[in-house]
Amino acid sequence: MSSISSFGTYKAPKSAPITADLEGWKPVEGSPTMKTWIENKTDDGKFLTGFWEATPGSYHVTYKADELIHLFEGKVTLTEDGSGEQKTFSAGDSLHIAAGFTGIWKTEERIRKIFAIRIK
Repeated sequence: MSSISSFGTYKAPKSAPITADLEGWKPVEGSPTMKTWIENKTDDGKFLTGFWEATPGSYHVTYKADELIHLFEGKVTLTEDGSGEQKTFSAGDSLHIAAGFTGIWKTEERIRKIFAIRIK
């Protein structure tokens, strides 16, 4: 396997989409949908990269892995359980969500993002 991998683009991924909701994501408001394109995965399956798209609505989420995100399009507000802390991110923003985060992921405008996930 090569040490360098290329992706499609966020508008034209090279992989087929997975349309099921992610494990640990439960819809709580609206009728959100998502698509996930896994563009690269290490042989041990512990590091995944790809593209993700979601329509407006809210999920209660439980993160079991660290995720680095860069938003190409859209707007999302994250609200952490317990503290109630809210942060809003829009197209052009980058963020990290740590494993163990639980809270509300509210897609306010359709999201398109690239992600990198490290599973512990």
